[in-house]
Amino acid sequence: MAKKPVKRADRVEVDYSEKRLKLLKDFRKKAVGLMEPLELSTFHCIVHGSIARGDVSAKSDIDVFVPVPPSSFLIESTLEDVGLHVTRRLLVQATPSYAAKGYLELDPQIVVSFPLMRLRTVERDFYRFSGEATLEALEKNQRVIGVDKRLMLIEPTPQGHVESTIVDREETVAKLLHISVETVLDRVHALLRRDRVGRTGVFIKRELNPDETFEMVLDELAVKKPEVKRRLRLHGR
Repeated sequence: MAKKPVKRADRVEVDYSEKRLKLLKDFRKKAVGLMEPLELSTFHCIVHGSIARGDVSAKSDIDVFVPVPPSSFLIESTLEDVGLHVTRRLLVQATPSYAAKGYLELDPQIVVSFPLMRLRTVERDFYRFSGEATLEALEKNQRVIGVDKRLMLIEPTPQGHVESTIVDREETVAKLLHISVETVLDRVHALLRRDRVGRTGVFIKRELNPDETFEMVLDELAVKKPEVKRRLRLHGR
């Protein structure tokens, strides 16, 4: 079940159990195993969400993201060369105005993703909103501030974290996260709307066949869908 937004006004301090700390350590070890070969192949990457913030659960995903549009073939080859087998490849474009992205699933909870078009600033800020950590930060056991799907600001502490709602605090939160207030307002609007009407469909979600590349499929979609061609023309690859 998806986490629902929380609007309570108080700040709550959460202490982590030994079990949760071990889970975080295990998840981060897996993330490092993904990020190291990518960084060695000059693909700068980050991990975002609960792995970066620290507030993991057994259902947490390991989401590694390469912010600058790469060669999808080289990304896949890098992973395969170190024995990380991709089980599923998806091209996803959430809305006509958002960048199309490639998703490489290694298992249902482990994904490497990357944009197939240049990201707008607001799109790049989405990752900072949820909290993002570099390979160096993981190796130093550092955790970062970010917002979860309940719209709770997660501020790491030595024992766990302090959480508080971001609703009606958007300007303050934007300054804390070093992102635009427009990004924060956009995410608040999207997650509150999802809570009211449920999850809506995405503009494009296409699973690739073994003989297809992401770039090939994107070019085909640009011919068939004017929205894709327009997004490419406005922001390029």
